[in-house]
Amino acid sequence: MHSAPMSEDSKPTVPGGWQMFALSFTALFLEMLVIRWVPSVVHLVAYYANLMLLSSFLGLAAGALAAGRRWDLFGFFPVFLALDIWMLLSDRNTVVGTSSSEAHFYALPTSMFHAYVLVRIFGMNALVFAPLGQRMGTLFNAMPRLTAYGWDLAGSLCGTLGFGLFSLNLFSPVAGMAGVAAVYLLISPRRSWWISAPLFAAVLAALAWRADPRAVWSPYYYVTVSRFETPTVSEAEPPRDLLTMRDPPAYIVRVNQFGYHADQALDPARYTPGSAAQEAARGALRQYLVPYAITSRPDRVLVVGAGGGCDVEAALAFGARHVDAVEIDPGIVALSRRFNAGAPYSDPRVTVHVDDARSYLAKAAPGYDLVLFGFLDSQALFSSMNNVRLDGYVYTVESLRTAYGLVGPHGMLVLSFGLARPWLGPKLFELMEAATGRRPTLYTDPAQGLVILCAPKDPARLLPSNALGYRSTAYTDPPRLELPTDDWPFLYLLGKTIPSDYLVPMAGLLAFSLAAVGFLRGRSFGVGDVHFGLLGMGFLLLETKSIGDCTLFFGATWLVTLIVVAGVLLMVMAANLVAGRLRTYSLALYAPLFAVLALLLLVPRELILGLGLADRVLWAVLVVPLPIFFAGVIFSTTFREASRPSAAFGANLIGAMVGGFCEYLVMAVGNRQLSVLVMVAYLGSLLALGSARRAGRTL
Repeated sequence: MHSAPMSEDSKPTVPGGWQMFALSFTALFLEMLVIRWVPSVVHLVAYYANLMLLSSFLGLAAGALAAGRRWDLFGFFPVFLALDIWMLLSDRNTVVGTSSSEAHFYALPTSMFHAYVLVRIFGMNALVFAPLGQRMGTLFNAMPRLTAYGWDLAGSLCGTLGFGLFSLNLFSPVAGMAGVAAVYLLISPRRSWWISAPLFAAVLAALAWRADPRAVWSPYYYVTVSRFETPTVSEAEPPRDLLTMRDPPAYIVRVNQFGYHADQALDPARYTPGSAAQEAARGALRQYLVPYAITSRPDRVLVVGAGGGCDVEAALAFGARHVDAVEIDPGIVALSRRFNAGAPYSDPRVTVHVDDARSYLAKAAPGYDLVLFGFLDSQALFSSMNNVRLDGYVYTVESLRTAYGLVGPHGMLVLSFGLARPWLGPKLFELMEAATGRRPTLYTDPAQGLVILCAPKDPARLLPSNALGYRSTAYTDPPRLELPTDDWPFLYLLGKTIPSDYLVPMAGLLAFSLAAVGFLRGRSFGVGDVHFGLLGMGFLLLETKSIGDCTLFFGATWLVTLIVVAGVLLMVMAANLVAGRLRTYSLALYAPLFAVLALLLLVPRELILGLGLADRVLWAVLVVPLPIFFAGVIFSTTFREASRPSAAFGANLIGAMVGGFCEYLVMAVGNRQLSVLVMVAYLGSLLALGSARRAGRTL
C-alpha cells in the first residue's frame, strides 16, 4: 500500500530531514516529560514509569504502521493531548492498588477498578503518540532510509540531552509542554493553527491552574512542604528566625503527593516545657536515638539515606564527632537546609554527600563506629527503562555486606525501616543475617510499624532487651524468603514473581498491540516484521541491561541513566554511519554480536564491581556498548533494504515494547537471565533474515 498524498492543508512547512529531527525530538522529549510529570498527578504511576514508556512505543509504532492510510492523524495530536491531560487531572486523587506479593507505600488492595485506571492511562498515552509516529512513518517512506534514520537518531539524542538539562534545575510541566506545542506548531501548516493553538493554550492553562507554585521538582520527585498543623497548605519559605525561635514549626515533606519525612528540630529544649510540641519532639527523637541508647558514644558515624537529617541530628545530639550524611536527592537536602529548624546539615561536624548510597559505600573508608541505614525507602523507579526501584541496589546482600565491612571492630550496623507489609520485617531480618553472618537484634514498635535491626561487629557483644521503650523481639520460625541480591534487587517483592498489578496493565497493552498490528498490517505481516520486531526486542533489553549494569557500577543517579541512554544513541548513530558504507547486509555481522553477548554473559558483574573506578569506566565504555553497535549495523543495513520502511520502523518499536514486557521477567528469574533472552531475540532475528534470503523474499 502506498502512502496517501498529503492535502494542501497538511503539507509540512519544514524540509523532510529537519521535520524528522523535530518529530523525533518531540517524541523523546514528550516521553520523558510525561514519565516525569504523571507520577505527580497519579502517585503510584511512579512504580509503572516503564509502562508509560512502553505505551509511548506502542503509540509511535501504531502510527508508523498507519503511514500508508489515507487518514492523517497528525492534526489530531493537540486533541489527543488535551484529552489525555484532562483525564489525568481528573484522576489526580486516584490511589491505585497493589498486590499482596509487593510492597507499595500508600496503596490500596488490587481491584478491577484500579486495573482499569492504569490501562486507561497507558492506552490514552499511546494515543497521544500515534500522530507523531504516523508522520515519522510517512517521512521514512519518502526519504532515503538511512538518511531518515540518521535524522531520527539525531533528534532522539538531542531530545535526551535537552530533557536532561531541562530536568536538572528548570523542570516545569507547563514550560515543557509549551516547548512541545511550539515544535508542533513549527512543523504544522499555519492554516491548522486556529485549532491547534487554542487547544495548546487550554492545556497549558489547565496545567498552570492545577500546579502548586510552591512545589519543588527535584531530580527524582515532585516535592511539597507543609506544616504539620496545616497539611493541605504548602509552604514556600520558613520564618526568618527559624533557627533561633522558640517552638519552631515542624514540616512534613511529601513526594508525589504522599508523606516522605519530617523536617523538624528534635531537641526538646527548643520548645516550651510541657507543651504538646515538646512532647511531639521527644516522641520523634526517641526512634532516632535507639542505636545510641545501646552503644557508647560514636566518634564517626555514617548515615545512609539521610533525607531531612533527623538521623544526623540524633547522632550530633549524642556527641558524634563526625557524621557523613549520604543522600541521593539534592532537592531533599536543599529543603532540609531551609526548613529544618535543627539545621543538622549546617553543623561543621557534618559532611553531606549527594550520592547514591551504593556508590558511596563502594568508595568509603572503613572504621565507622556506626553505619546506619536511616529509613531509606524509595517512592519511584530509578529509570523508566526497567522496574528496579531507586533503592533497589541498596537493599541487597552484597550492599549490606559492603556496609558491614565499613564498621570498625567495636562498631555496629543499624537498619531502620517502616513496614508496608508484614513479611518485610522477616525479610529484612534474614537479609541482614545473610550479609553480616550473625543474627541481628531486632527492636520493634508495633504501634508505629517500625523495625530497627542492629548487628554489632564484635560477635561476643550482647545488646540489651529494651532501648527507650523499643523491645528486643525475635521472629519465631520465620519463613525462608527470597533475599534480594545484585542479580535480583527486589526487596519489595515477597518472592520471585511478577505481581498481578503489573500483569493486568501489561495484558491491556498487549491487547492494544495485537489489535493495532492486526488492523494495520493484516495479511501483509511477514518475515520482515519478525526480523525487525526481534531486533527491537533485543535492543530494548540490551539498553535496559546496560542501564542496570552501569547503575550497579556507578550508582542509581539520574546522571548515570542520562549518560547511558545518550551513549546508546551515539553508538547507534555510529552504526548507522558504518552501515552507509556497506553495500548490503551480511549474516556474518551476527558473529561479533553473539561473541560480545557471550562475554557479557560469562563475566560476572561482581567481578567488574570489584575493579577500581578507572577499570569499571573502561569496561562500561568499551565493552558494554559493543553489542548495541553490532546490532545497530545489522538494523541499518537491513532497514535500507526494507520494502516499506514505515512498517519496518513500526515493527521495530512493537518489538521494543515486547522487550520491555520481557524485562519484567527479571522479577521472576533475575538479571543474569536477561542476557540469555537477548541472545534468543537476536538468534530469532538471524533465523528470520536467513529464511528471507534463502527464499529470495524482500524484507
